Amino acid sequence: MLHQLLICCMTIFILWWSRGTTDAPISSGLWLCQPAPRCGDRFYNPQEQCCNDDTILPLNRTNLCGPNCTFWPCFELCCPESFGPPQKFVVKLKVLGGKSQCPSAPISRICPS
Repeated sequence: MLHQLLICCMTIFILWWSRGTTDAPISSGLWLCQPAPRCGDRFYNPQEQCCNDDTILPLNRTNLCGPNCTFWPCFELCCPESFGPPQKFVVKLKVLGGKSQCPSAPISRICPS
């Protein structure tokens, strides 16, 4: 563990000083030695993707919620409000840092029937 930390720190140091005398910014990508987020058994970039039910999705993906409503699965949930005709759906916000569920999530908007 100490050996890996030392190699990581040395790599960062070398990359930092290898920039030369230019003031070009270092890449805004993920830092070395930072644990990469996983989705199931695959890694993903949280600046461009999200993990939704063990599936990696682009952040700008939209899905249908009922016949007349769209939602962003990376940020919202599609929740059925009633199952009888007519079927009603509500889009709710996902809560960061946990597994969001329809009953406890705050309402974003009600989908038109």
